[in-house]
Amino acid sequence: MGNRKTAEDRVPERDTLPLPKYIETYLSYLFSVRGMSERTLKAYRTDLAYYSVYCANFGFVPIKAGAPEIRSFLSELSAGEMASTSVNRILSSIRGLYRWFALTGMRKDNPSATLHNLKTSRSLPIFLWEEEMADFAGLPELSGILWPPRDKAIIMVMYSAGLRISEAAALNITDLDQDLAGGRVIGKGNKERQVFFTEEGREAIAVWLPYRNSTITAENPTPRLFISQRGSPLSISGLRYIVGKYAERSTLPKNVHPHALRHSFATHLVNSGCDVRVVQELLGHVSLSTTQRYTHVNIEGLKRVYSQAHPHGGGASRGKKREAVQGPLKGCKGSLPEIAKQRKTK
Repeated sequence: MGNRKTAEDRVPERDTLPLPKYIETYLSYLFSVRGMSERTLKAYRTDLAYYSVYCANFGFVPIKAGAPEIRSFLSELSAGEMASTSVNRILSSIRGLYRWFALTGMRKDNPSATLHNLKTSRSLPIFLWEEEMADFAGLPELSGILWPPRDKAIIMVMYSAGLRISEAAALNITDLDQDLAGGRVIGKGNKERQVFFTEEGREAIAVWLPYRNSTITAENPTPRLFISQRGSPLSISGLRYIVGKYAERSTLPKNVHPHALRHSFATHLVNSGCDVRVVQELLGHVSLSTTQRYTHVNIEGLKRVYSQAHPHGGGASRGKKREAVQGPLKGCKGSLPEIAKQRKTK
């Protein structure tokens, strides 16, 4: 009994684990009807594979399981020292499956409806303050590595529009507005949204386009905005590599990754007093609660300003006026606060 492997340990590779037909049908529904991305679909498949193996090992099938069986499965995952966030993600996948069972009439009840998420520690997202973002955005020109015009455009587009890395990789020339003031992106759930670029973002794109256009050949055309030096579209891993190389060159005491640029975008908007619902729309969040975590970051921002500005806060001398923190976009035409105003008028 003590040597019994957990459900996670026993999950074979996808090719050697044929899932029940109704789960395959459910996954097809998520892809074709709900517009779920292949990456998210893969995570759902893996989660439901864990669950299917557990059910098989204990002599029952997912479609017949009740709340006690699901709870036992989750307990086993937790006992195997799986992170609470991972257990909650698997529970979310299981909830979706049983909601679909009820929707299609395959079950009259939903045994997962009474199950609650595990408690998780609330951690603030990694982001850059305005002046840190200004330093990071200037790294391509200062470092002279990779392809500076392209890399500057990547950083500024992802930051000034708050894009996910998958959205940046999929961005086409035809998705951009003619004046480069913004564009349209396809986000999670295959939902389209309008995004806007700051003045510096527009300038970075304008500088990059001649390099891009002269690199693409008639034999190997591509509509993608961001390409390699060989003219092929940049993949998600390629974008992650580029941002990572500049993170290595940075002296910032933070783990700067592509999603940190998106976090920075949202944090700077909230810190500028932007309505959280406007931020929600700009980010393409389905749930307002996902966006509300940036209000907690705003509290950290207030503490930081207090520490720097108050005579006894340790950051400023008595009688000295603290200079305003200026980021790469604050106070200029096309700044993030102005972008938020544009969204309100749309």
